[in-house]
This record gives sequence, C-alpha cells and structure tokens, in this order.
Amino acid sequence: MAYVIDPAKLASLNLRQSDGPTPYEIVMPEGANMAADTVARHAEKFPDRPAMVFEDADHNAKIWSFAELERDATCLAVALANLGVGKGDRVAIHTGLRPETGLAHLAIYKLGAIAVTLSQLYGPDTLAHVLNHSEAEIMITQDAAWERYRADIGAFPTLRQVIVVGATTGDELAFDDLLAVDPGEFTPTPTSSDDLALLMYTSGSTGMPKGMLHGHRILQSYIPSLSFAFNLDRDDPDAVFWSPADWAWVGGLLDMLLISWAFGHTVATSEHRFDAAWSFEFMARRGVTHTFLTPTALKRMAQVPVPADRWGLKLRVICTGGEPLPGEVLRWAEEDLGVVCNEFYGLTEVNHLIGNCKALFEPRQGSMGMAYPGHATTVVDAEGNPLPNGEVGEIVTRDDDVTQFLGYWKDPGKTADLRLGPWLRTGDLGLRDDDGYFWYRGRIDDLIKSAGYRIGPAEVEDCLVRHAAVAEAAVVGSPDADRGAVVKAFIRLAAGHQATDELTVELQNHVKSKLAAYKYPREVEYVDKFELTSSGKINRKELRRLEVERKGSG
Repeated sequence: MAYVIDPAKLASLNLRQSDGPTPYEIVMPEGANMAADTVARHAEKFPDRPAMVFEDADHNAKIWSFAELERDATCLAVALANLGVGKGDRVAIHTGLRPETGLAHLAIYKLGAIAVTLSQLYGPDTLAHVLNHSEAEIMITQDAAWERYRADIGAFPTLRQVIVVGATTGDELAFDDLLAVDPGEFTPTPTSSDDLALLMYTSGSTGMPKGMLHGHRILQSYIPSLSFAFNLDRDDPDAVFWSPADWAWVGGLLDMLLISWAFGHTVATSEHRFDAAWSFEFMARRGVTHTFLTPTALKRMAQVPVPADRWGLKLRVICTGGEPLPGEVLRWAEEDLGVVCNEFYGLTEVNHLIGNCKALFEPRQGSMGMAYPGHATTVVDAEGNPLPNGEVGEIVTRDDDVTQFLGYWKDPGKTADLRLGPWLRTGDLGLRDDDGYFWYRGRIDDLIKSAGYRIGPAEVEDCLVRHAAVAEAAVVGSPDADRGAVVKAFIRLAAGHQATDELTVELQNHVKSKLAAYKYPREVEYVDKFELTSSGKINRKELRRLEVERKGSG
C-alpha cells in the first residue's frame, strides 16, 4: 500500500491499524441499524438541517429536515407494524427516486424487517420473479408504476397488502394516510450487525436475477471506502449529494442515499429521466457538491460543451463505478470540469475492493485504483494461488471481507460457489502493477456489464425463445465505445418466419416489455445454425470472441 492515513482520522473512518493481512482493518460494531445510524442519529444532532430535497417537473422543491424525515419514518413504521410487519418480514419498495423510497427503507429498518428493492424499470416477468421469490407480503408502490399490474394481482400470490403513493383502488392503502398515524411511544426493534436488512436482486451469468441478503452492518462497512471515494470531503454541513442512479440498486441506495444520510448530508432527488444537459442544470439549481455517476453517464455529460462556463456549479467530487472509467473521461472531469473524480470497484456481493482517492494518491488514467483499506484484494490463478504483479488473473478478496453479503436468498449452493479456497471471487480479470494499481481485463463468465447494469444472458435468451418466431437464441456482450458492452442476440428463427427489420423491433420490444428496458438486445443478428461445444451447448465463448474481433477490426 503506497499511502498513509492520518491516525487521528481512523476512528471517524471506522478503521484501525492492524498487524493482519492489511495495514488497516474495518471496525464493525456489534449492534447496527440503518435507520438509527443515518437519519435518527442526525435528527438529534441537527434536527433542522435539510435531509431531503425533492424537485418536481416544474422545478418546485419540497424539503424535509432530518427531524421531519425521522418523524414521518416513525409514523410509517407504526403503520406497517399495525399491518403485521415484524422482524424478518419482507416489504417490497417500488417507488423510484422519490422521498417515499427513503422513508420506506427507514421504516422497514426500524422494525427489523427486510427491504426488498424493486426497480420501476422491471417488466412483469422480472417483477413477478422478485416478488414471488422473496415472498414479499407488503409492497409500497406508486400509482403510475403500479397501474399496469393491477389487473394481474393474482400473479403475486404472497402479496397481502399494496400501499400506493397517489391514487388507490380497491383494498389498496394510501401511503400519505399511513404518515398520519399517531406514532405514540414507538420503540424501534433492536438489531445486530448481522441481522437481515436488505434483499437486492441482481443478474448473474445464469438464470433469473439472484436475491442477495445484506445485514445492517453493510452501511458501516461502506463508510471507509465511500469516504475515500468522496475524497475524504465529508465535513461541509452545506454539502448536497445527488445521483440519477436507481435507488433499487446498490449504487443509488447504499453508495448515495444511505451513505449521504450516514454522513449527515442533504440528498437532492428528482424523477426526471437522466439527460446530460439537464443534469448540469439540476446540479446548479440544487447546489450539488457531490455525486455518484456511472462512467456511461459521464461519457454523455462530457459531450456537453463547456459546462463549467455555462452553469455555476458547486460540484467538487464525482465518484463513479459499475464499469471501467475511460482515461479520457477522467481527464475531462479533472481538467475541463475542474472536479475530483474517484472511481471505485466491487460487486453487490462484496464491494469497494479497489478504488481511487485523490486526497491520498494520484489516480492513473485507465486504472481501477488501489486496494482500499481493510480489503485484502489481490489477483489469483484458477487454483487460487496469488499471482506476481503484472500477470492477469481473477480479482479476489479474503473470505472474511466485511463488505460481503450474507448469502443468496434460498440458494446456499450459489453462495458457496463464490468461494475459492480462502478467497471470495469476483469473476473479473485484472492485474496489479508494481505500484499497487489494478487494471481491468474483462469477465471470466458470460455476465454482460452494460452502462453500469449487470445483465444475465440466460434470462434474455429465455425471454426471446418464448416468442413464436424464435427457435434458438444466444446472447453475448458486444463491445461498445459508449456503454462498454451492449446486449447482442443471435437468433435462429422458427420455421415460417423471416428476418426483417420489423421482426427485430418486435423482438426488442418483447424483451423490453417482459424483462426490463435496459436488458433488450440493441443488436440482433440472424443465423442459420449455431456452433456447439463438445457438450452440445451453444458456444457463447466463440460468439464473444468473434464480436471482439469484429468490433476491434473496425
């Protein structure tokens, strides 16, 4: 490790010096609760400080102080308890980048229940899979997002109550009515660091999205690495954090919303769909100082002419992750925009293994950064043996890493597959140089990383073959300068169907409507037959190789 942390700052960073495998270790408390450790704590220290600013389509803003947010979260917790929600029960959240999402998380954590995150980008197949697989009994949703599913409520047999932000029908409950419940003498349910708190679904290389369980300690374990990612710039009481990243996923929820509240800072949000020019306007209007943006978002923002001159930005720090950051985008952020841009790397399963912190060391264009304190990140061969610097292997960390999840929901076998001897696997290839910087070299498996999203080829293939025109399908990631990779589908048509532009659009829309808009194949190629492996499977590896060769050659 080529940097030293001020010993006086270690305690505030949840770190202490260690004689173990790394110079520092992350300190984990015995008790933790993600409501108590965020808004509740700061509501006592500075009750009037703004905690949430929500801007509507007309630029009108509604502001909640920490005390107001804590009050509403407590009312909601009491209302959920009156509905029978208790420790370990799953409550699904389907409300997007709105204040109700934050309130729902806080209320659920107060009860020791488990928050199940649902993206509004999900189509009916993915939504049904997550709701049914998690066995969620309560769902908090939004009228515009829920409208398309109301007629098919029978597809979600475990649901016994739907709570709606906006207009309700039938037996649905209005979210605002629950905030009017008298909190009385409510006492939060005590939770330990390893008590279940969060169930998030993310795609793997096979099958439908897997449910990953996190305990209340996850936020405590993120405090050091996110302090570094935000460049140790945590002490400004007027700081404002914002991200367009979906709060249903780790980047938006833990890396932005909850960590901002853990630091005691204001979160600005809007339902406006991401647009580069609008993002600059929003940040200027709301005085945003810190943001999390994916490299794909940054690439698009870098195409806006002279943003630093056009808008009076207060932006100081960008942290980014989810896919490799191109060196030119780092240069643009630092030189043209005049801000610090720190990249970090990890998985939802085990996170923040590597990253940058310009306050401690200089980022290098194209590099992932160095191993963050408390993470014994290294590179190993197929047998788990550490490799010398400069050699490509799988990026791993020790199997006692405190940012690791508690396991896959209902799938202990899949959880065990993540281990390789004393290591936790990432499935990503890379190398470490002699100065300690890591460099990304691609995936081991078939998982597609596109614009920060993880997309499993199997679920897209399964969706495609359910279309009458498709006999067989193979899906791979195809290199793309803007998104890193895009989903490409190779299709063998069923008898009686012809390859046409109209059919391509129909198949794309089929995936958009059934799975999610971000999972559709942006490229479709029709084939007469597939090359098979020795075991009789479609040879995806060869298709990927040909795509890299084709794109690379021009």
